[in-house]
Amino acid sequence: MGKFEQIKHKVSSLEEMVQRVHEWKQSGEKVVFTNGCFDILHEGHVTYLAKAADFGSKLVIAINTDASVKRQGKGAERPINPESSRALILASLEFVDGVIFFDEDTPVSVIELVKPGVLVKGADYDANETDPSNKKYIVGREAILANGGEVKTVALVEGFSTTNIVKKLQG
Repeated sequence: MGKFEQIKHKVSSLEEMVQRVHEWKQSGEKVVFTNGCFDILHEGHVTYLAKAADFGSKLVIAINTDASVKRQGKGAERPINPESSRALILASLEFVDGVIFFDEDTPVSVIELVKPGVLVKGADYDANETDPSNKKYIVGREAILANGGEVKTVALVEGFSTTNIVKKLQG
């Protein structure tokens, strides 16, 4: 299989990913899960994802579909890159083992099906927050903890955000 086919193989359906994660776990792998839009990949994203990957041996990323990004109200022009491009770019990172899509407003149902060992978000969230109405609450945390998993956060790299990049490009 060529390099490009290997990259494309990392992007899969939810059903395929559930099966892969099950197989990985059977082989003793520790599966890490995170999610986001990852619209314009930048240093902050790469740093965050690499550090998230360090919490286990396999990293799965769930990305918002284009429709899901639009519902987040990040701006009429968002997403800049379509979901297929965002997935391919993320899958090209060597430390990423799988990429899936979610169309809901939150990835909670995906987390409940994938059952990763570690759930990771940026440090703008709080792994100990238990109130779902608090914006620092990490969606899916209860499902992870109920399965004996861990919820972790990673410090964000200051000065990097897709929103700021878009503003800069707009002049």
